[in-house]
Amino acid sequence: MKSLTRGKKKQALQLLANNRILEARALFEKICQNDRRDIEAWIYLVKVNAQLGDAEAVGQCCRTIIGIRPDLHEAHFHLGTSLLIQGKREEALESFRKALRLQPNNPSTLFQLGKALHLLTRFDEALEYYEQALGLAPNLAEVYDSIGSILKYRGDLEGAIKNYRQALQIRPNFDKAHSDLVFALNYSPRYDADAIYREHVRWGQMHKLPPVASSSDSNPDPTRRLRVGYVSPDLCKHSVAFFFEPLLTNHDPIGFETFCYSDVAKPDAVTQRLQEAASHWRATKGMDDGQLAERIRLDGIDILVDLTGHTANSRLMAFTAKPAPIQVSYLGYPNTTGIPAIDYRLTDAWADPPGITDDYHTETLIRLLNGFLCYQPGENAPPVTPSPARKCGHITFGSFNNLAKITPEVVSLWSSVLKTSPDSRLIVKNISLHDTATREHYLQLFKKHAIDPDRLDLLPPKFFSVEHLELYGKIDIGLDTFPYNGTTTTCEAFWMGVPVIALAGNIHAGRVGVSLLSQLGLTEFIAGSLQDYVRLATELAADRDRLSRIREALRERMAESALCNGEAFTHNVEDAYRDMWVKWCKKHQNGSQDLTARC
Repeated sequence: MKSLTRGKKKQALQLLANNRILEARALFEKICQNDRRDIEAWIYLVKVNAQLGDAEAVGQCCRTIIGIRPDLHEAHFHLGTSLLIQGKREEALESFRKALRLQPNNPSTLFQLGKALHLLTRFDEALEYYEQALGLAPNLAEVYDSIGSILKYRGDLEGAIKNYRQALQIRPNFDKAHSDLVFALNYSPRYDADAIYREHVRWGQMHKLPPVASSSDSNPDPTRRLRVGYVSPDLCKHSVAFFFEPLLTNHDPIGFETFCYSDVAKPDAVTQRLQEAASHWRATKGMDDGQLAERIRLDGIDILVDLTGHTANSRLMAFTAKPAPIQVSYLGYPNTTGIPAIDYRLTDAWADPPGITDDYHTETLIRLLNGFLCYQPGENAPPVTPSPARKCGHITFGSFNNLAKITPEVVSLWSSVLKTSPDSRLIVKNISLHDTATREHYLQLFKKHAIDPDRLDLLPPKFFSVEHLELYGKIDIGLDTFPYNGTTTTCEAFWMGVPVIALAGNIHAGRVGVSLLSQLGLTEFIAGSLQDYVRLATELAADRDRLSRIREALRERMAESALCNGEAFTHNVEDAYRDMWVKWCKKHQNGSQDLTARC
């Protein structure tokens, strides 16, 4: 019996070596069914399920192993990892603690325990475990990358950038850390457009997969129905979905066949809506980048669109393999990807003025008419409430932006606004403000500018969208960030009747506010300088009647604008896709005709 089992295990391992993963899993499952106490087979099954991205199956296997061998470190470790993927962070934390008790000096366990605390925004505790892991294994690049992410969440951009660079020094081909680095540069006012561009180009030069297809694989017919693929890990309750859903749901099914490559770890109601709207849905969480690229090639995609850029859980490596003849960057990232294999980037003339930002992109910029964003408000948004200043007697400014955007320079500017508006208050809300040390850090930043902590409300997030939106009812005027503007938070503010003051920057990340305000015809709230920003905020705060009129009319104004017109916006995008395709066809039709003649 044992020799027969060994033979089956050898066969299953050979299937794995040949990348026949599903067959290998089926065989390991049979081995485990035949001998429920075969720990080695169960561990192999855990690893196969992990490779397939099936976190739930990993957890089930680990619980079975623990029932047989409760002292096995590996089972508790993999259980914690699977729970973390499923978003069960407290349970994951307990599993990693059990694993650590079994192997107190295991650097991987220390790292994962720190990661669980990190995701629970218990940053100081997370950093302690990260440091312990580095004490045992100084060359763990992943730990430096994670430390960088904590520092970024806390608003310490220079500390974050230093740690990302350290991760890359240890492992130069660590594409995630390099993406984290280029993303962080967008937030910092210390790096100019040229330096940021050069680092993106370096990413494109450093990280590549072998090409999986050539452009000659597609039929160069300029009028045929096009297959458009969208790749994203954020096709769920995420800010990207507010802007992607109106595009997907309004696509013309006669001219365009849509494919969504969803890398979502935890599908939700938004995922289900998007899946119903797409012509085809591919769940890609278990695929590596090469497998994803091959799947896209097999689907015969004509135009492949990345919705993530260098943000979290990106699949940009798949794009480096050029699985589609035309590749496009859109929506989720405010800069170039730096990847030569990506041909175009969708934007508009407000966010990327012609002749100003083109040289900072490896892609050709396609400027959409009437704005590059289309926002779909939540159906359960509460009604707009009267200006809180009427009730409270003082003006309340606010921002619900990512703390990485709230740099010391932003704090200095907002402090100037508070000083010129006596008795005014400021509300800042972000998930990182769960962390006591992070709240104290920001209180001290404002204190350096003589702003009393009593004038500040630093709030953790509201996880239910209605409660989150209701908090805008406490804000009179939104204050945008720089050099990286808000996007979703600005649109939410508008929908809840809150005008936003924005500073016009010189590259896309700092001009999204310009684009949004221009779409609404509210260009009077665009500041050209720091002094202008303070003046606009102060003047609006002093005119309570004007503020009330704006608040009462803003939702209707937004609903009737191009910013919320999904049908017109999608038509503009489809025109852009068709133009890209026609150009590609003209370039490739001669080669196709020559080939036909030879045949």
